Amino acid sequence: MDLIKKVTIAAICTISYFLISCSNLLDIRDTDYIGGENALRTVQDTESLLIAAYAALQDRAVPLPVPETVTDYEMNIRYNGILSDELKTAEFSSLNTMHEWTFAFDDVGLRGNFMPNVTYYRVIDRVNRVLFALPNVIAEAQTDEARRQLIRGEALFLRAFSHFELFRCFCRNYDPNGLGMPYLDQPQFNPQELHARINMGEYFAGIISDLEEAKDLVANNLNNKARTNRVTVSALQARIALYMRNWDQAVVYSTEYINALPLANRERFIDIWTDQNTDEVSWQLTRTTANRVGNFLRSISSTSAGQAVLGTLTWVPSDKLWNAYDPLNDIRFEAYFIDEPLLSRENRYSRILRKYNGSGYATTNENVAHIKVFRTAEMYLIRAESSAELGDLANASADLNSLRIARIINFSPVSLSSREHAIDEILLERFKELALEGHRFWDLKRRSMPVTRLDSDAPQTTSRILPADNFRFVLPIPRWEMEANILMEQNEGYASN
Repeated sequence: MDLIKKVTIAAICTISYFLISCSNLLDIRDTDYIGGENALRTVQDTESLLIAAYAALQDRAVPLPVPETVTDYEMNIRYNGILSDELKTAEFSSLNTMHEWTFAFDDVGLRGNFMPNVTYYRVIDRVNRVLFALPNVIAEAQTDEARRQLIRGEALFLRAFSHFELFRCFCRNYDPNGLGMPYLDQPQFNPQELHARINMGEYFAGIISDLEEAKDLVANNLNNKARTNRVTVSALQARIALYMRNWDQAVVYSTEYINALPLANRERFIDIWTDQNTDEVSWQLTRTTANRVGNFLRSISSTSAGQAVLGTLTWVPSDKLWNAYDPLNDIRFEAYFIDEPLLSRENRYSRILRKYNGSGYATTNENVAHIKVFRTAEMYLIRAESSAELGDLANASADLNSLRIARIINFSPVSLSSREHAIDEILLERFKELALEGHRFWDLKRRSMPVTRLDSDAPQTTSRILPADNFRFVLPIPRWEMEANILMEQNEGYASN
């Protein structure tokens, strides 16, 4: 895509040399820039560029055409939280146009926080360079041939993953004849080459083909959850099948994940969110003090006279989300939220999100928390929804009950009486289980449901309801991309803005 071409080949072909294993994503540092044919000479070189592709999802270290753009998977959390019914404004927000659904394709708030085409086409171009070079690079060690296959598998996965995220942001619900995005499967060496959007049938054929090949190549273990593995491929296949409404395959792939990673018990579930364990998680994006995901919700705290003074609150949980839980029996309430006395005493918003608090107020790792991209709970909910759509209410009930029993003390199992009843209950459970993990807005979009906020969560009456299938469920192609690529087609509703 043309915005990627604005980054020089030398920068895209960055090879990071490490003093320790390149599989440690915490140690990525750009120290050399090598362009042209010399950049990718060995298997080690291709793995270094693969790590740089992961890094584009991990951090914000690489300069962008739009400097203030958030360049990692965190944008999914922001996008879904602000535009759905998960969050409401607190003490300060510069993104009111987003929360109130009044953004345009050249909106400053949109440009600064919701430009996923920058991130994902960067990842795609990097892995395409890996895949292009990989067959001919030099193997220096006996293990390099096996390593070559692992690198190919991970590169294919990242390409499929990135293209799917572009679909979720920039396309309407799946329709094989609907408008997709450009599917790039070759490096973009020619700055003058332009790409048009293709139909979703062709677009998804590319995604599915990449994943099918990747699955046999990636590691078949969970030893390194910062890198792709076979269970993670199953997770993405399940998520894609859900969006395509391919219910049978969604059941198959989600079951593969569930069989590999069981639900956490109640005690260990709480520790997932303080990064004391990785139960349920097959792939996560590592966070450090350089990229504190919790800063999106609340700025860093300070101390005064030995007392913590909490930072400015930008966003707080909506009343609708807060009130959806049983605060006494649902362990998710304790894991996700806190009614903070320090704020109550200052007459500030006291109901805040705990999920991304990190190590605590005014500590080194405040607001630092790893982002869990795939979890077992999501797979249970995918399988339950797919079973309900297939008319299998017994299995839909069983999966929903299994999840609720794992999360709610003294929960009594229930039977789902109809498809409609099942879908309502499953979407409610997705609202609660996956809160602020980057799913809610897309769930409402793919089910053709409105965003409906409580009056107390809406800054004005016009931002209380976003009607089902409204054009704003799809992001606009940004102005600078439209101007750079004459083949690019703008999404419905934005062309006249």
